[in-house]
This record gives sequence, structure tokens and C-alpha cells, in this order.
Amino acid sequence: MMQWSNWAGTAVAAPKVIHRPTDLDGIVAAVRAAADAGRRIRPLGSGHSFTPIAATDEHAVDLSGYTGVVDVNMAARQVTVRAGTTLRELNRILDALGLALENMGDIDKQTISGAISTGTHGTGATFGGLATQVAALELVTADGSVVRCSPHERPDLFAAARVGLGALGILSTVTINCVPSFVLAAQEAPDRLDAVLARFDDEAEGNDHFEFYWFPHSDKTLIKRNNRVPAGEPPRPLSKARQYVEYGLIENQLFGAVCRMLRAAPRLTKPTQRVMTNVLSERRYSDVSHRVFVTSRDVRFVESEYAVPRGEVVNVLQELRAAAAKLSYPVAFPIEIRVAAPDDIWLSTGYQRANGYIAVHQFQGMRYDEYFAAFESIVNNVGGRPHWGKMHTLGAETLRGRYPKFDEFLAVRKTVDPDGLFTNDYLDRVLGQP
Repeated sequence: MMQWSNWAGTAVAAPKVIHRPTDLDGIVAAVRAAADAGRRIRPLGSGHSFTPIAATDEHAVDLSGYTGVVDVNMAARQVTVRAGTTLRELNRILDALGLALENMGDIDKQTISGAISTGTHGTGATFGGLATQVAALELVTADGSVVRCSPHERPDLFAAARVGLGALGILSTVTINCVPSFVLAAQEAPDRLDAVLARFDDEAEGNDHFEFYWFPHSDKTLIKRNNRVPAGEPPRPLSKARQYVEYGLIENQLFGAVCRMLRAAPRLTKPTQRVMTNVLSERRYSDVSHRVFVTSRDVRFVESEYAVPRGEVVNVLQELRAAAAKLSYPVAFPIEIRVAAPDDIWLSTGYQRANGYIAVHQFQGMRYDEYFAAFESIVNNVGGRPHWGKMHTLGAETLRGRYPKFDEFLAVRKTVDPDGLFTNDYLDRVLGQP
């Protein structure tokens, strides 16, 4: 029996059986083996979700051996890859084809199947989450059938499965709509929170991709603006030495050392944070899109993130500022604020709503319960929708009121998984027992 843990250490499990398929027949065999044994089965992905969405003590499917390209359609700019392919590997594949993902988040360690299934997103007022770039899916359902869905084939299944939480079957392939490779110009600069909030909508609308980090025991932020440059303009990346110093040494090794110190001496958190924010400086460069979107994250943390109506972002942050000042245990990590466009995916946090995304973090091993509870209380007052792969306490009855197509999703689930083969304790909580 193997012990499994997610990246953050917030979920552990000991699957009785771990299937490691290397082809589609292997996935089908894994599903049938679990069903024949009367056991439930879950895909493990890369373990980057902070929730126990992948955790199981029954059967698990590790798709790390099922990767790579299935098909390339250059005319349609579509690439089909196996479900265990990581976003990092996918970007390498697309680079070689002169293609790119239209948008992505700042982590590339997730599998493509896990990333879309949990609603992974980046930032940009006119750009949806990663699942909005999906053109078609293939999955293995509870009876061992291999089913394809797209906007034209089983459209209800497609509307559900793009952010399907792994509750509808084991994804086997994902077809992605891509764009021609492009270069992003990045500007990162310090600013004060009140100034950023005053122009929040202008920044969100005036940049292709806008986000900012706020350090909750100070009034300081770090803003990030990423914008496409004209085709043919060469990238001007940071030098290798500067990348190593600023990202490797400062943002990972030094920041990690500071966090470990604060974990041992929490009373130093507030003064240390104020000192650190005073040395933030501006940074400008340009590079191939995914090298700008993605940032190395070696310092481990726990995270909760909610999508709130974009018009509520400023008020939520003002309330969160007041709450952070009263915490009995300080916060070592900054808060991340992003935006995204509405979409039509049933369990997407962006379903029919333009959102601001607010993510709170705490260094691994430091107390976060009071902080996350205060945050959740604030965002729930404005109809916040939790990221499926990040920590939250909501259950099915509350979530039904946040998602207009919640019951339609459950109806599709009942069709493809009538006996709950693909569920676990987390899904029983957020979707209800099958």
C-alpha cells in the first residue's frame, strides 16, 4: 500500500491499488478492475490541488505514463494530447509547432486533465480559464466505454466535463484550441494598495493580463502587467544571471528562508513584511508567452481562492484588510488578485459571470484557520465561488445556489456514472452522494 500526498501536504491517502496505464486500453482496464472489485477510483494528476479532490484509499489512476501528442491539426490550430501530459510538456510541444496556449496560470506542473478539471485559470478581463480553450475531450466512463464529447458531440457532457472534477470519468485525451506563438511584454512594479484599488477597473481593462499581489500587513502591492507585443518583434528576456538572482535566489531561496524564520518566530512577521515590501523594485522584460506566464514556485504554502463578481473586488479587499489587522496569528504570504472573463462551462467559477479572483495563502506549517475562515466569510457574503482545487468548506447545498447548472451537472453525472464509481469524500461533500 502506497502513501500518497498532494504538493502542499494538505491531503494524504493510501490507495489500495494504483493503476499506471500507458495506453487507452490500460485506462479502460483500470476502470473495469475497480468496478469489478466494488471499489471507487480516482485520477491522481500531479497532486497540485490543495483539496483532497484526488485522494482515495481505494483505486487510483496515475497517468504520468500516458503522455504526449495524439494529433496535430495545424489548419485548425488544434493539438490533441494524452491526459497525463503536464502543462510544461504541452508548452514544449506547442513551441516546436509555432503555437501557444492563449492564456494560462503561473504554474505549469499540473497535468492538462487535472488543470482543466479543477478550473485552473490565469488572468485577463477578456480571457477565460484554461478549460475555455478545450475543443474536445475523450473519457472513459463507468462501464468502460470510451466516449468523445465536443460542442457538437454530446454537448451536455462537454459542458459538464470541461470542469468535471474527475466525477464523470477518467479523461484520456484533451484537444486544445491554440493560437500562433506570441511574445509578452512584462512590467512588474511596486505600488500602494489604495492607489491600485482606485484604478482597478482601468488596469483590468487596459492590459491583456493584469494582476497584483498585496502584502496584508502593509499597504504595499506588486502589480504585474503582461501585454502582447506586435508580431515579429523579438523578445528581450532577462539575462540568465538576473533570472537566477531575482527568481531563484530572492523569490524562492531567500523568501523560503524568511518564511521558515517567521514560522519559528511569528511575532516578527509584520515588521519583516514591511521591510521586505520596501525593497520591491520595477522589472521590465519580454519573452515567449509561457515563460512570462509561468513562475517557479519552490516555497510551499496552503491556499484558498474564491471568484467574486468583479464589481465586488474592491469592497472585499477593504473588508479583508480590516480582518487581517485583527488576526491573532500573522500572515507570511501575499494575497493574489486576478480577473477573468465569463464562460459557459457549467461548474466553472466563471459561468455567466465576469469575476475577480482573490487567493489567500499561508506558508506551509503556519496557522491559517482563523485567516481562511475570515476570508471565506467575507467572500460568501457576495456569492463567492471557490476554486475546486483550493481549500474551502462549502458543501453541495450551498454550491447549488452558486451554480445555475448544478443540477444539470448532476444529471449528466448520473448518466455516465450511475453508481458513483468516480467519487470520493471530497466529491460527496461538494456534489452530494450519487
